[in-house]
Amino acid sequence: MKIVIINYGAGNIQSIMFAIERLGFKATLSNNRNEILSADKVIFPGVGEASSAMEKLIESGLYTLIPNLKQPVLGICLGMQLMCKSTEEGNTSGLGIFDVDVIKFAPILKVPQMGWNTIYNLQSPLFTEINENEYMYLVHSFYAPLCKETIATTNYGVEYASALQKNNFYGTQFHPEKSGAIGEQILRNFLNI
Repeated sequence: MKIVIINYGAGNIQSIMFAIERLGFKATLSNNRNEILSADKVIFPGVGEASSAMEKLIESGLYTLIPNLKQPVLGICLGMQLMCKSTEEGNTSGLGIFDVDVIKFAPILKVPQMGWNTIYNLQSPLFTEINENEYMYLVHSFYAPLCKETIATTNYGVEYASALQKNNFYGTQFHPEKSGAIGEQILRNFLNI
């Protein structure tokens, strides 16, 4: 199986590569259009600030490539947020894959939300063999509100979409690669889709 992690200068690449290796696979880090197109599975990571990440996607031409991919694609954290219509972070447009706008947590909440929180209302093959209310690791100040594409929910002062799915596109606000055995099972499920 050919697994490509999109390389556009966003962080958390190494931990994803190590998690894939622990599952017995090898991932390639690439921003090459043909390599991404020929992958069986694509992972779109992200840690950092949305508007500068979007600029990098536009500069590299990945901005037009990603929404047209036909194989299963998993966006993680900022990767998921960039797959939405827009984000309040840096007031930037997204890739428009998920029909929802990312917004900032209310000022009364401590941001970023950092640490472990539960996921529930699980509704996708991504969560095969995953129990309701399992704990996942999150670090974020912005969130996708609940919408028709929500496949997992988390509550942090407000219920929000901690995972999204539309057709072959999946997104998790949490970091499966940093969420122990449960997170690894979610990555395994993605690779089995």
